[in-house]
Amino acid sequence: MILGKKVRLKPTEGQEHQLWKSSGTARWAYNWALDQQEKNYAKGGKFLSDHVLRKELTQLKQTEEFSWLYDVSNNITKQAIKDACDAYKKFFKKLANKPKFKSRKKSKPSFYNDVVKLKVKAGIVLIEKVGWIKSSEQLPIGVNYTNPRVSFDGKYWYLSLGIEQEQSTDPLTSEVIGIDVGVKELAVCSNGMIFKNINKSGVVKKLEKRLRRLQRKVSRKYELNKEGSRFVKTCNIIKVEKQLRILHRRLNGIRNNHIHQATNAIVKTKPCKVVMETLNIKV
Repeated sequence: MILGKKVRLKPTEGQEHQLWKSSGTARWAYNWALDQQEKNYAKGGKFLSDHVLRKELTQLKQTEEFSWLYDVSNNITKQAIKDACDAYKKFFKKLANKPKFKSRKKSKPSFYNDVVKLKVKAGIVLIEKVGWIKSSEQLPIGVNYTNPRVSFDGKYWYLSLGIEQEQSTDPLTSEVIGIDVGVKELAVCSNGMIFKNINKSGVVKKLEKRLRRLQRKVSRKYELNKEGSRFVKTCNIIKVEKQLRILHRRLNGIRNNHIHQATNAIVKTKPCKVVMETLNIKV
């Protein structure tokens, strides 16, 4: 069994600069791979494997224009290309929508760290080409890690990875729970459990009202600082955008926590089967 683990990182100013550089390079490599696939498809070519694209990128790195790719770990660009190709494979199998280019403003900054080069000591973690970074929690030592990823949630940097553990089995009841997902309520279970829609709570409505005000505020500031067809980003705009980013982070945390509490409450009843309607819903 693989247990997911997420710990907060506490980088220095120089380390944080390198983390931003690594995440930006990963986003560029992902978009470059999608662009190559689109151009190849327009010419009538077949799907390009990640091995072919990796070789092309290696040749590209030899040029002076793209020598900056050597500033980060080679595994970051390799995995970003593999992620782009895997996204296309899922699209071809009709398991996901067509992959889109990652936006600098909207996409979540993240990158892959080679599992072989990931080292853990007491309270510190080694990230490739970044160095030893302090962590808020001690990761287990002497275990196998899988798919380590470093990401930024709008306020802090985190390391997410999988830890291999022995699977423990608990005895289950003979109960079968059916779940009806709705709009008025988040979910209504056949055993009588009802989970409210957190978006209708007073806390979320208050935060959404504040979010709308900040969005209007930053929009007005952009209009006031417009020079021709170009918008100038001032220090005040950067401050308001930071407040917006933190507010989005808080709203996401409240919603995700509510979903985790609901699923945890259902699992604690230890049903032998959970049945749920197939709907393309967004909470």
